[in-house]
Amino acid sequence: MKFFKKTAKRYPFLKVLGNRYVLVIAFVAVWLIFLDNYSYFEHRILDKEIDKLEKNRDFYVREIKKDSTGIKQLKNPEETEKYAREKYYMKRDDEDIYIIEFEEDAKTAKDTAS
Repeated sequence: MKFFKKTAKRYPFLKVLGNRYVLVIAFVAVWLIFLDNYSYFEHRILDKEIDKLEKNRDFYVREIKKDSTGIKQLKNPEETEKYAREKYYMKRDDEDIYIIEFEEDAKTAKDTAS
């Protein structure tokens, strides 16, 4: 005890650190920040995961809206025919279809295939 009193006289800021309330508050702060199951660092990791999941959810909500508008358009027989002709190169019995590829399109197709 004498050692603490002598040291406290030499360094006045140690009086504050020697107070039991300050020690308890410091211990609780260290416990909550580093050692607890719900520590500050664990919360940071969980918050990053929540942000990633929310971005993922927003992406899928946008995709669902886009697909639902596409489905609404495909309920129209004219749109269904147009989609089949463009996407799958379907034709009527009395038609011929010619597919014209340009050199630039062929180069980009080769680049994406590589």
